[in-house]
Amino acid sequence: MALFQKNKIDPIALAKEQSLREQQEVQAAFQKGITALRDFVAPSSIEFSSSFFQIGTRYARTYYVYGYPRQMYTGWLSGLVNIDEIMDMSIYIYPVDSQVVLNNLRKKVSQLEAGIQIDNERGKVRDPAKEAAITDAEEIRDKLQVGEEKFFRFGLYFTVYGFSKEELDFVSNKVESMLGQQLVFSKPASSQQEQAFSSTIPQMTDYLQIRRNLSSGALSTSFPFTSADLTQESGVLYGINMHNSGLVIFDRFSLENSNSVIFAKSGAGKSYTVKLEALRSLMFGTEIMIIDPENEYQKMCEAVGGAYIKLSLNSPTRLNPFDLPKVIDTDEADTALKSNLITLHGLFRLMMGGAQNQITGSGGLSQPALNPVEESDLDTALITTYEKAGITNDPFTHNSEPPTINDLYDTLLHMGGTGPQLAQRLRKYTTGTFAGIFSQKSNIEINNPMVVFNIRDLEDELRPVAMYIVLSFIWNRTKTDQKRRILIVDESWQLMKYDDSANFLFSMAKRARKYNLGITTISQDVEDFIESRLGRAIVSNASMQILLKQSPAAVDLLADVFKLTSEEKKRLSSFPIGQGLFFAGQNHVQIQIIASPEENELINTTPINNRQ
Repeated sequence: MALFQKNKIDPIALAKEQSLREQQEVQAAFQKGITALRDFVAPSSIEFSSSFFQIGTRYARTYYVYGYPRQMYTGWLSGLVNIDEIMDMSIYIYPVDSQVVLNNLRKKVSQLEAGIQIDNERGKVRDPAKEAAITDAEEIRDKLQVGEEKFFRFGLYFTVYGFSKEELDFVSNKVESMLGQQLVFSKPASSQQEQAFSSTIPQMTDYLQIRRNLSSGALSTSFPFTSADLTQESGVLYGINMHNSGLVIFDRFSLENSNSVIFAKSGAGKSYTVKLEALRSLMFGTEIMIIDPENEYQKMCEAVGGAYIKLSLNSPTRLNPFDLPKVIDTDEADTALKSNLITLHGLFRLMMGGAQNQITGSGGLSQPALNPVEESDLDTALITTYEKAGITNDPFTHNSEPPTINDLYDTLLHMGGTGPQLAQRLRKYTTGTFAGIFSQKSNIEINNPMVVFNIRDLEDELRPVAMYIVLSFIWNRTKTDQKRRILIVDESWQLMKYDDSANFLFSMAKRARKYNLGITTISQDVEDFIESRLGRAIVSNASMQILLKQSPAAVDLLADVFKLTSEEKKRLSSFPIGQGLFFAGQNHVQIQIIASPEENELINTTPINNRQ
């Protein structure tokens, strides 16, 4: 028994020995891995000169910023952050005790005031620089004393790269000029390129120690993270993020609302962008409804087997604005008739008013299309016309066959008051020039994931009326069957010219989210759209916006509405075709719209001779 105990292995000691051996092996492997990683990422060589250095096969130069303007504005650093060049940047911030700063400022103010007094005694002309310095110092002293501001030392260094000395000089001049335009002055770290480069790599060591005093307010304008990343797990690919070469993949239905607006000058690629989004959204099961005023969507629609509906006076297609939605929801059904009556009021004001109903430059109406007495008589006539067809507020009567404009004409003609006069103004839509297309029963039943309404061949006077009726038709279908849909209204400025059609579009934009509908509004007439009250309201009710190349006249207006930085404002009028700014909620990026060759064939409407 004693012998057995003597030779017995202690399990605790064995476990400790094994654990120690494993730790040593892991540590040795880790050290070996660190060494291998260093050898892998290290450049083949690095050679420093007085004003630049060569790292591997690339040339580089490190700058420090030494001069700043008297006032700094938010986003001044965004141009440097978002520049389309390879760059490393470091910002060093050192907090300073407020009491130390107050003491120094008090001494500085005393010196400046003494200097001004001496100059006055000697009869010298006043020095505005000294007076401005005293004003600034006193303002900072007041804010520091009450704790409104704090004080910091601020250092900014950056390294630019090029594949050759000539390219490096070009990039260097580009960056210096860009900063110089904002009165921010930079210099290469002459004879200190090694220390300067070490200050821009991520090791948190400031070898240069070239700093500038900044208050917390000025320092906040230097916030560098102005480049947003708009990549989601699901959604539609819109293009490439020009800031970081990432993909802009976004689901517009994940925002507060699913509406979007697209502004661009003619030929900048707005329809191309919308067609690409429609095509890709269709692949994810989203229904697409399009109002096409220029026959730009036919090729794409036919390629995917969509329904292409051509509206013209010679077309057999008929749309009856008196149709009611087949609503299942009880609350919606109770108000379906009243809602359609309100829509019809706007339609007939547009039909009977015409140019008189057009919005003036100030955003108001030149004169009302209908006076109050005519409005009242029209309302009575509409209710009576529906009652003659057996339709009342009772939802069970809404399956009856709806009346038509011809029935309304007959009601107006045989009623008292202003009815006969209103009937005469409506006659061109019943038996006159525009008869047929909107005065008969609807003869289309759409059951297709993509539907395009072409209104190119309609006369100019009839086009806004047609857009209004098509919008009403789509809105009724949206309320009937609440699937995920996108409604694209191209050349929407034609609707915005008239108060009633603009009001209807705005009403749809406000309520679309409830019915799982996203409205895309496209316009090249930016000034008229934005400067109108309803147009600006539609923009504010869109959670997604895309701004492509703009005319110089529209840039200032858009910069004010979308709160663009000076760099974004400058680029907005010089974007190449297919590039622009993509806004989604609070984030926005510069985007390059990219399509595959197959997609390009379906959506490109540029004449073959003009394609590059």
